[in-house]
Amino acid sequence: MVTIRKIEQQDLPALSQLYDELIGMPANVDQMERMFRFIAENEQYYLLGAFHEGKLAGSVMGIECMDLVGECRPFMVIENVIVSQHVRKQGVGQKLMAEIERIAKERNCGYMILVSGDQRKEAHRFYEKLGFGDEKVQGYRKHFD
Repeated sequence: MVTIRKIEQQDLPALSQLYDELIGMPANVDQMERMFRFIAENEQYYLLGAFHEGKLAGSVMGIECMDLVGECRPFMVIENVIVSQHVRKQGVGQKLMAEIERIAKERNCGYMILVSGDQRKEAHRFYEKLGFGDEKVQGYRKHFD
C-alpha cells in the first residue's frame, strides 16, 4: 500500500537518502533543514512523499508560479522527482504525480512543467505515459557553483 502525504521534518533523513539516489551525492543536511523550514512556511511549495509500507519510497516537489501572460493563470514547476529503485514500476511514481497534478488543478494552474536530464530515458518514458511531451521544447539550465 502506498500513501501520499506532505513531507514532514522527521522525514528529512529518508528524503536525504532518496536525493542521494537521485543525484549520486549526499545532501548538506544542515542546509536541507533550513530550506525545509522555508518550504514548509511557503504555501507555493508542495513537497510530497510516497510512503510504501510506512517507509519513504518517493518524492516530488511542486512550486506554484504566478504568470502575467494571457489569462494570468499560475503554472506548476515539478522538480526533484524520485522513486527509490527498490519500488519502481509499482505505481508509486504515478500516485505521486497524480497528487501533484490534482494540487495544480486545484490551484487553477494552466499547466505543469518539468525538465529531465537527457540521459534519464526510463524517466522520459514514464513522463510521456503521464501525458507530458505533447509539446516538445528545448530546456536549458545554467548552473552556478
